[in-house]
Amino acid sequence: MTNQIASIIEADVVVVGAGPAGIHAALAAGRGGAKTVLIERYGFAGGMSTAALVYPWMTFHTTEGKQVIKGTGQEMVDRLTALNASPGHVRDTCGFVHTITPFHPEVYKVLAVDMLKEAGVRLLFHSFVDDVSVKDNSINGVTVTTKSGRIKLKGRIFIDTSGDADLAYLSGAPVLQGREGDHLTQPMTMKFRMRGVNLSKVKAYIIEHPDEFYHKTPFDELPDLYLSAVQGFYKHWKEADLPIKRDQVLFFSGPEADEVLVNMTRIQGLDGTNVEDLTLAEELGRKQVLMVADFMKRSLPGFEEASISQVGTQIGIRESRRIEGQYILSMHDVIEGKRFEDVIARSGYPIDVHAPSGNNVNVSWIEGDGAYDIPYRCLLPQNIDNLLVGGRCISTSHEALGTTRLSPSCMATGQASGTAAALAIKHNISPQDVSIKELQALLYQNGAILD
Repeated sequence: MTNQIASIIEADVVVVGAGPAGIHAALAAGRGGAKTVLIERYGFAGGMSTAALVYPWMTFHTTEGKQVIKGTGQEMVDRLTALNASPGHVRDTCGFVHTITPFHPEVYKVLAVDMLKEAGVRLLFHSFVDDVSVKDNSINGVTVTTKSGRIKLKGRIFIDTSGDADLAYLSGAPVLQGREGDHLTQPMTMKFRMRGVNLSKVKAYIIEHPDEFYHKTPFDELPDLYLSAVQGFYKHWKEADLPIKRDQVLFFSGPEADEVLVNMTRIQGLDGTNVEDLTLAEELGRKQVLMVADFMKRSLPGFEEASISQVGTQIGIRESRRIEGQYILSMHDVIEGKRFEDVIARSGYPIDVHAPSGNNVNVSWIEGDGAYDIPYRCLLPQNIDNLLVGGRCISTSHEALGTTRLSPSCMATGQASGTAAALAIKHNISPQDVSIKELQALLYQNGAILD
């Protein structure tokens, strides 16, 4: 293949990355009347929710149960529920948050595409952005490599929902990575599913041995609840003494009645934007999957007949690059439940930082009403006038990313970025000049919660 451009596509809005943020960004832009193209490197939508098996979605609510994320994210849940592909929001039976939202990933892949096409969004799957053209602080085109040659996409507004700030980085916008000082990021995890699990036996064991499980587990209510999540088996994990820096067993039920999603492998010290590190992470992650599955089958009650049913298409990445935007959301902003005049989304998920080194998870809870604001300025990079971001790569500190990276939060910031892009196209202005009041009114109109 040569470097020549095989074809050119023109659009109002170009969105890069079809994860939870990208789906909702493209959906909002398309519904807002903008001619929108969504680029995705895989052959399906969903990003980490599908390719890396990030399941279930958590959370649309505060720890007290107040819903703070709706909009197109809630619409997606409602449509999945109507298709019998999600029970909706259910209690988190490990008690870490109030609700989690299971979904069937294969139905989600199809529904996401249906909704995007309903909104008039053009999809380019199997397309990898490898070049960005910038002139006078504006992106005038991106080039993708495909099976049918290189394609150039010209747009007026671009949205980076790649998760890794790929578009922002390639455009020359300033980016951050990892924690301050050593730049280490949260570890990567290869997730996997097991079938043949006797969840009734698991639940009975939890009820009989509460001291072996997370202290916030709703033990008194457990007999009457669907067992959605399990966190603990501390004794079993300690006795196994596996070479994995985790301190407990963690898994979630579904989507099938005898199936669980296991979140226990941990790959530390590698860079999710470095191809050789990613290659090594995939190798180590898959070896850890076999190790953990063998441990669970041998040691955990209810897993005697279990076997691996699915492993992620790729390793799950919690943290890589993020933009250094016009405002950097801080840990204190989150913990204090800070309010902003330019709020475009809220979240009730606590700060949850998987240690870049060591075996623990550092959690900080939100004060006040249990939710915090995400300001519009976190979606606006420096130096590039026609670029917005949504999802995992918005402008935050390393610690604050421990909450904004969660899928429902990504859906909300994605909807906001797509809505802002459509407004910028409508008024022929840059995203920086979009009226906050008009943006907020449109988000309200389309179901978002901002107060």
